[in-house]
Amino acid sequence: MELDGLGRFADPAVLILSSLADGDKHGYALIRDIEGFARVTLGPGTLYGALARLEERGLIEALPADDRRRPYRLTSAGSIALRSYLQHARDVTAVGLRRLAASS
Repeated sequence: MELDGLGRFADPAVLILSSLADGDKHGYALIRDIEGFARVTLGPGTLYGALARLEERGLIEALPADDRRRPYRLTSAGSIALRSYLQHARDVTAVGLRRLAASS
């Protein structure tokens, strides 16, 4: 499964999948982790909307609630999709940086 079709939600999806690649997390832990590594603050609506779409696509799964918090886990399909997306982004980034360096 790929991240295609997520439209304007692709960035939150990549951030969430990247956070979950480090282990299971509930919503607040996701927000804090993403703020830490990406310096982006996802609002609750954005976060939970993206979580629902990622779960519908089988890229993450909700785990049993721990107290009032529901943790999420990256699935193997989510890991494959994230790796593919990030490798593609790395390739595009390399081309862009080479072209910028050549035009300077």
